[in-house]
Amino acid sequence: MARTFLTPSRIILFALVWMAALLACIVIAFIDSGAWLTSAEPRSEPGEGGQANQSVFLPPTALPGAPAMSPTPDDPHPLPSLRTGSEEYVVQPGDTLNQIARRYAVSVNAIAKANRLDSADYLDVGQVLSIPAPEPQATGPDFKIIPDSELVYGPTSASFDVAEFIKSRDGYLADYEEIVDDRTLSGAKIVKRVAEEFSMNPRLLLAMLEYLSGWVTQSDPAEATLDYPIGAPGEWRSGLYYQLAWAADNLNRGYYLWRVNSLAAWVLADGDTIPIAPTINAGTAGVQYFFAQLLDRKAWKQAVSEEGFFATYNALFGYPFQFGFDPLLPPDISQPPLQLPFEPGETWAFTGGPHGGWGSGSAWAALDFAPPGEALGCIQSDAWVVAVADGLVVRTGIGAVVQDLDGDGLEQTGWTVLYMHVENRERVKPGTYLTVGERVGHPSCEGGVSTGTHLHLARRYNGEWIPADQSLPFVLDGWVSVGLGNEYDGYLQKDGKTIEAWEGRSSKNAIER
Repeated sequence: MARTFLTPSRIILFALVWMAALLACIVIAFIDSGAWLTSAEPRSEPGEGGQANQSVFLPPTALPGAPAMSPTPDDPHPLPSLRTGSEEYVVQPGDTLNQIARRYAVSVNAIAKANRLDSADYLDVGQVLSIPAPEPQATGPDFKIIPDSELVYGPTSASFDVAEFIKSRDGYLADYEEIVDDRTLSGAKIVKRVAEEFSMNPRLLLAMLEYLSGWVTQSDPAEATLDYPIGAPGEWRSGLYYQLAWAADNLNRGYYLWRVNSLAAWVLADGDTIPIAPTINAGTAGVQYFFAQLLDRKAWKQAVSEEGFFATYNALFGYPFQFGFDPLLPPDISQPPLQLPFEPGETWAFTGGPHGGWGSGSAWAALDFAPPGEALGCIQSDAWVVAVADGLVVRTGIGAVVQDLDGDGLEQTGWTVLYMHVENRERVKPGTYLTVGERVGHPSCEGGVSTGTHLHLARRYNGEWIPADQSLPFVLDGWVSVGLGNEYDGYLQKDGKTIEAWEGRSSKNAIER
């Protein structure tokens, strides 16, 4: 499977170690996308953007002009049951004890003790470990931190002016610049870029940055935060772009794992575990998961309390639930008619089943298709990617085209489609209205380091990535996507026929319009 590693040039060599397959992709956290081109600047409204409430906490009725809104009660979320017995695990190449502990939601110390390990630093491939059951303990806090709409790049962020807000706070971020992909970007442009790429609410990114480093309001933040303002580990993650990309990816991961009921407990940075409260919402789950990657129990409990991140958010923007847009996905939502993304009479290869829309933490919102031809690898193709529906092209970048299907010109509202790895040659321009079947551009390896020419296709609704393997599958010319529980594994099914995703070209994954 030719997986694309969308990374800046300084980690290309790192990405190349995975380049052993043929025709699919991973759109991961650090995309080499260059500058985005948009058809219009974001629209702003009076009172939005730079107006921040300075109190530590105000209920919604106390905010001047705010509606009387509060966190809505949720039915208990169906969570996986925590294990009550031990299991065996066979150590695989590349495993670490920390990774195994996180996978099983137990502490490193618990595994080390159960297996009488002298050192947690050394494991042998093939070694059989006994994984104890998690120790019974109280569930984590059920305090709701943000509504779901404050995590995604959705309707409530459409009128937010990132640059104006940053300027109004006059902190370190206001004058910050960084070279990303050989271009000098301001702090505001970096925040906006990460928000667009990961479909992440820029207010949430700014509040995280402020909570962890003070960059938004402090002119002289602590020296320790200057290279790692979020605190994400890894020398190659230094700088604001890499730090925010890591933050957005992990906020997404918690949000979308919660959506599909995949988590029973948070595993904290020190290996401790905390069972999840079943009455939190997806937005709060994203925040709790994010802080679990960075903090120990004491710091985590502080961060997810009323006095922690919530207070910082409230000081910057006001009561978060005043922005609530509920529900992001209406109960009667249905996908508009979509066609396959290539021209009639052509046979393409279905190379990737449901996998991440953007980054490893987003929902499995994407499918991959490779164009006709015998050559493998990153070859130039004259085949055309075509529009799957009518809509306005609102944004393009290196390898990417974003099409708005609801006609309002905003990617934060309604249905949008991401076409990824579209070659710059003859690519559609932003501001173009495409009717279904009109040409978008040529499939390629553009958008990062890729091992095979292909198209990565993904959907969002109100800024939320829509999984291709859940209750709202992709339907393309009647072909329905089905997942198999593993990323990239899946089928397209229609009228009793089944096409299986495969990392190359064969009669079994050929699909024709």
